[in-house]
Amino acid sequence: MAEFKAGDQVVDIDEDGFLQEPDKWNEVVAAALGGTEGVDDLTEDHWKVVNFLRDYYLEFGVAPMIRKLCKETGFKLNVIYELFPSGPAKGACKIAGLPKPTGCV
Repeated sequence: MAEFKAGDQVVDIDEDGFLQEPDKWNEVVAAALGGTEGVDDLTEDHWKVVNFLRDYYLEFGVAPMIRKLCKETGFKLNVIYELFPSGPAKGACKIAGLPKPTGCV
């Protein structure tokens, strides 16, 4: 397990950079993780995806299916990839502070 510095906070991440304790997530951590995924500026559209992912995870304990993410945010999959170049599972979930989704390689 590695440590990751976000502002004045240090959080534990796994070997792929996913938070080990999702409750340590905040907007500063999200912005710092964004930098590791090629997302240097989180726009309103980024936050719409990130907040949906967080809310879904907190309610159901898992990341939503891609189809659900697109339907609920109103973004087509290609737009999600424009927002998060490393993809919805790797990039968006990581920035949202979720654990690494199952099936994510």
